[in-house]
Amino acid sequence: MPVPMDAFDEVRPALDCLDLLPEPVAAAIRGRRGSVPVEQFHYVDTDPAIADTAELVAHHGPWLLEQSANCVVVAGKRGGAVTLAACVVLSHTRVDVNGEVRRRLGARKASFAPMDTAVGETGMEYGGITPIGLPAGWPLFLDAAVADIPYALIGSGRRRGKLIVPGKALAELPEAVVVEGLGLGE
Repeated sequence: MPVPMDAFDEVRPALDCLDLLPEPVAAAIRGRRGSVPVEQFHYVDTDPAIADTAELVAHHGPWLLEQSANCVVVAGKRGGAVTLAACVVLSHTRVDVNGEVRRRLGARKASFAPMDTAVGETGMEYGGITPIGLPAGWPLFLDAAVADIPYALIGSGRRRGKLIVPGKALAELPEAVVVEGLGLGE
């Protein structure tokens, strides 16, 4: 079975590419703690014009869809309070925002955060948001299927470039909670 590294001509250690990442992402990689060594984090250069999953998979091969994960920022609202959280699901699924996420946030209403909020709060580019380097204290909901894959192709914090990280390492991120059924089939 191929792994995401097989889709790219040049795969580099993420530690060697920190200057290509937004500061919150670079800092999180530099300070990485966990059972998965940071040497298993990889960086690949990609064309920002094909940063969206559909275009990237069309260019590099449909098999990559099963090993790609998307990170989205959601806003849970209850009364006047808004709680931001990140959710990571396999790219061929969608986040159960109105069910699982809303309940876990204890919110009356949950929706995708506005683009300017997601970008402003994370310090990352829209279309490249990654679970690595999120603001301290943010809930991070990770679909169990993502935690179970050997490697996940995820955003790098910028539209240019992707990270390839073991699923187990994503489950070890600060505030991460592995959730069965977070990603719903299309």
